[in-house]
Amino acid sequence: MAMPPHPPLTCSLPDQERILVIYTGGTIGMQQHAQGLTPGGDFATRMASALNQLPVAQQHALPAYDVISYTTLIDSSAATPLTWQQLAHDISDQLTRYAGFVIIHGTDTLSWTAASLAYQLQGLDRPVVLTGAMRPLEAEDSDALDNLQGALQFAANPALQEVAIYFAGQLLRGARAIKQHSSASNAFASPNYPLLGERIGDDFVYYPSRGLGLQQRGAPRFELADYRLANQGAVVRIILWPGICAWQLDAWLSDVRVKGALLQLWGAGNLPDDPSLLGVLARASGEGKLIAAISQCPQGGVQLGAYAAGHGLSDAGILSGDDMTPEAAFTKLIHLVAQPLSLEDQRQRFLTPLVGER
Repeated sequence: MAMPPHPPLTCSLPDQERILVIYTGGTIGMQQHAQGLTPGGDFATRMASALNQLPVAQQHALPAYDVISYTTLIDSSAATPLTWQQLAHDISDQLTRYAGFVIIHGTDTLSWTAASLAYQLQGLDRPVVLTGAMRPLEAEDSDALDNLQGALQFAANPALQEVAIYFAGQLLRGARAIKQHSSASNAFASPNYPLLGERIGDDFVYYPSRGLGLQQRGAPRFELADYRLANQGAVVRIILWPGICAWQLDAWLSDVRVKGALLQLWGAGNLPDDPSLLGVLARASGEGKLIAAISQCPQGGVQLGAYAAGHGLSDAGILSGDDMTPEAAFTKLIHLVAQPLSLEDQRQRFLTPLVGER
């Protein structure tokens, strides 16, 4: 990582009152070349230049900040659990030096990174805000400047004490967000939880009653687990399809390298009327694998056993993910299997809200 000089207009404050911006890559920093969009360098200077386009009053309202750029910039589709782990460690290492953090990230897996960071940074006592853009910073009609401005503003709000996403004028809980659109500027949504804040005119309004700040008092209790095992495929995600067969499910779950699995069922928690499917699930759960289920529907949640088509899932040892997003459920499984916990502790912690994810 490299840290460029402090941006002009913001060089007089000590670190403890500053925001640290971590640039990892993504569309926001890309530049047009003959071969198409490619990652661009010198993001700190380009970011400062963009923010200088704001009206003077809005420029003066921005917090002081520093920028560090990862040496190897990534498209977020290339992010892995080790990427999430590196970000958590970097924030932990810098925690006492900065009042808040902004992570600039590609949009494709931004919500996955946000959910993972929420679990790793449990008990967080300051803001960590992820953002990106659907169009590059210098592109015509780019959404980048608005997203950068809002992320900085919310990262400077000490009442925000959790991992959040700022995008298109909305502040979303990181462990409640999904990417809902592949190209629209309002690409992210929080299907089952209200906004944490939003931009209203020139104001950036935070709703503290919806945040974790009042619920998680005390010192940070970070869980910086070793994600190397998870990075080798220890947790799988299986989305049911019509005609799924028991042997197909067994091909995933019988592999000794698999320690956990996320099932995405139909509706409120239904699966085909095939006893052999339940048999595969029960056997895998009995072998000590951590298996949870959520709905394929983006809104609402599962109620295992509410319908006959889902009867027997709880008896087979499958854990209900309630209304969790796929990102929140999957990264929670990864976080739990990465720790030296008993299976019973893993199961209990999955069912317990840790960061407002359920």
